[in-house]
Amino acid sequence: MLFSANLMADTTDWIFSSEQPSAKIRLLFSGDINEAENQVYAGLQVELDSPWKTYWRSPGEAGIPPAFRWQENQNIIDVQWLWPTPERFDLLGIQTLGYEGSVVFPLLITVNDLNAPVTMDGLLRLSSCTTICVLSDFKIQKSFIPSQLKADFEAASLINKALLQIPKTNGSNQLAVESAHWKASGSTVVISASAPNGWHNPDIIIDGLQDISFSEPELRIEGTRLQAFITADSWLGDVDLQEKTIIVTLINGEQAVEASILISDSPITELPSHQSPLLVMLLFAFLGGFILNLMPCVLPVLGIKLSSVVQATGQGQKTIRWQFLSSAAGILVSFWLLAVFLLILKWTGSSLGWGIQFQNPWFISFMALVTGGFAANLLGAFEIQLPSSLNTRLATSGNNSLKGHFVQGMFATLLATPCSAPFLGTAVAFALNTGEVQLLAIFSTMGIGLAVPYILVAAFPAVLSWLPKPGLWMIKLRKVLALLLIMTTLWLVNLLKVHLVQPWQLILMLATVTVCSYLLLTSFLKSSQPIRLITSLLAATLLTFSWQVSDQKNALFAASFLTPAQPLHWEALDASAIETYVNDGKTVFIDITADWCVTCKANKLRVLDRDPVFSALQDEQIVLMRGDWTTPSEAVNRYLEQNHRFGVPFNKVYGPAAKEGIPLPVLLDHNSVLDALTSSQTIQ
Repeated sequence: MLFSANLMADTTDWIFSSEQPSAKIRLLFSGDINEAENQVYAGLQVELDSPWKTYWRSPGEAGIPPAFRWQENQNIIDVQWLWPTPERFDLLGIQTLGYEGSVVFPLLITVNDLNAPVTMDGLLRLSSCTTICVLSDFKIQKSFIPSQLKADFEAASLINKALLQIPKTNGSNQLAVESAHWKASGSTVVISASAPNGWHNPDIIIDGLQDISFSEPELRIEGTRLQAFITADSWLGDVDLQEKTIIVTLINGEQAVEASILISDSPITELPSHQSPLLVMLLFAFLGGFILNLMPCVLPVLGIKLSSVVQATGQGQKTIRWQFLSSAAGILVSFWLLAVFLLILKWTGSSLGWGIQFQNPWFISFMALVTGGFAANLLGAFEIQLPSSLNTRLATSGNNSLKGHFVQGMFATLLATPCSAPFLGTAVAFALNTGEVQLLAIFSTMGIGLAVPYILVAAFPAVLSWLPKPGLWMIKLRKVLALLLIMTTLWLVNLLKVHLVQPWQLILMLATVTVCSYLLLTSFLKSSQPIRLITSLLAATLLTFSWQVSDQKNALFAASFLTPAQPLHWEALDASAIETYVNDGKTVFIDITADWCVTCKANKLRVLDRDPVFSALQDEQIVLMRGDWTTPSEAVNRYLEQNHRFGVPFNKVYGPAAKEGIPLPVLLDHNSVLDALTSSQTIQ
C-alpha cells in the first residue's frame, strides 16, 4: 500500500553499534496511520559502508537475516516486516541473497489503541558481511502516541520507495507464477511462469522451507513462457518436496511478484533445452576477441603489432612461425593473468569489470613507460647491449627474439582491454557470473580470438613474402611505428590527468611532450642539438597549454570540427531517479563511459556529438545521464551489475514505453539511437 505523509511522525536519530562501525540504523515514521486497521506505517533504514552487505529473509547458502528481539513492548499487537526484492551475491563460490549499501525495510506496526502510548524496547540483530561477517546488536528504544505523530516527508519518500520494491501479489503487473512441479530424479523443482510483456533479466527465488537450500535457476524461455529448474539440497540427507508448500519470488527486471504455491508431482511438458550456454558463450568470447582486433582500441597497439611484421620480414619461415606463435602465447598468457586478477577480486568481494586496470594510475604509468621505451628504441635512442657470449648463443639459436615477441603480445593485449566489442560484453558478463573453470575457459577463448591474426601468420608464414624485400622502407616504417607508439604514450599520460592535481598535470605533460618531441626531431631532422631542444620545449609548451584548456577531456587528438558549439547537458548517473523521470513522461538516455575507453570516444565523436543524434538528444523531454567509470565508482559498478554488464561503453534508453530500458549496441550508429529514442516514447 502506498501512502502520503499528511499526518505527523518522529524518525529516530541514527543508531550505532560498537561491534560494527560500518553500519548504522534508524526507525522511520512517516506520520501515516491506518485507523481502520490500527496500523502505523514505519520503516527500518539500514546504512552500510561499501562493500558491506546484509541479508534477505532467506539468506541463501550462508548468513543470518536481520531480526528484532523485543525486550518490552507496550500497546503493540504485531510488527510486520516487509522485504524488498533482494540481489544475488557470489563470494568464494557461496551464493547469498541480500542488500548492499542502503536498504529500507517497511514495517507495519499494529497497535491496540491509536491514542495510547506505544513503547518499543529491544535489539536489532544485524549480520553484515564482506569477506568476513560481523553479527552486531543495535539498541532500539522508542515511545510515541500514534495519533500525535508529526509528518516527516523524507521518511514518507523513503518508505514509499521501499514499498515499490516489495514483490506484488502473484498475477500483478501481468506477471504470474503458474505452477511448481517436483522431479525426484534430479531433486529439482520446476517453476512455470508467464510474462505477456516479455522477459528482462528474469530470476526466481524459492524459500519457505527449513533446512533446504536451493540453487540458482536454470532458465528456459520460449516467448512469454518461462521455466526455471532449481535443485534442492539439504544437509539432513535426501530431499522430497512433493506436496510441500513453498514461497516463490519471481523477478522480471524491476518487477517482482510473490506466490505461495503447492509443489505437484504431476507430469509437466518441459520447454526445450537450447544449446549449452557455455558453448554459446565460448563462441561469443572467440568472436569478441577477434573483433577486438578491428575496434578503435587497435589504434594504440597498432605500432606494436606492425613492428612484429617488420621484424619478421626477410627471415626464414621457421623463425617467423616461432616468433608469431610467441606473440600469440603472450596474448594468451595476458588473458590468463587478467582472469586470475578478476578471480582474486571476485573471491575478495571487490568490484569486477573489463578494463578496470585502467582505473589504476600505477598501471597506466607503467604502460606509458613501456610504450615510450618501445618508441625510443625504434627511433634509435638506445640499444640494449648484451654480453658477447649471450649474443652469440641467441644468434645461433635461430629464435633470437622470441621473448621480445612474447612481451609484445602481452602488452598489446593489456593496451587493447580498455574497450569492449560486440559479443565481448555478453561473454565477460557470463564469465564473471559463473564458476572459476568457466571463467578461465571464457578468457582463454577470448585470447585465442585476439591472437587469430598471429596464429594465421604462424600457420602460413609465406604471406610475409608478399612484403617488399628489406631496405630503406623498413627504416622509414620504424619511424612511423615509433610515432604511433609516441601517440599511445601521450594518450596514456593524458589518462593520468584525473589522478593528479593541476601543477603535477602540467609538469608531467610538459616533460612527456618535451621528451617525445625531442626524440622525433632527432630522428626526422638533422638540425643541431640546441635547436632541437628549443623547438621541443616550444612544441611541448603549446601542446600542454592546448591540452590543459581543452573543454573536453582527452581531446588531445580530437578534430575540432567534430565538436558541437553547444555541448549536451549531462546529469550524473542516478539510477534511483530513472523511474521518476519515466513516470513523468520523459525519456532517459544513459551513457556509461570512461576516459580510457577509445570506443566510448569514437561513439561520442561519430554519433552522440553529431547530427541527427545530437539534435535529437537536445529535446526537452530527454534527460541525459552519464556514468563516469574513469576512476572507481560504486554507483556505476552497481548499475552495470544490475544490467549484467562489466565493461564500457554501455548505453541504454528508458521511456514511458520502455520502462525496463532498451540496451544499445557497443558500437553506436545514428539509426540504433534514434530508433531506441522513438520506441521508448511511443506506447503501442
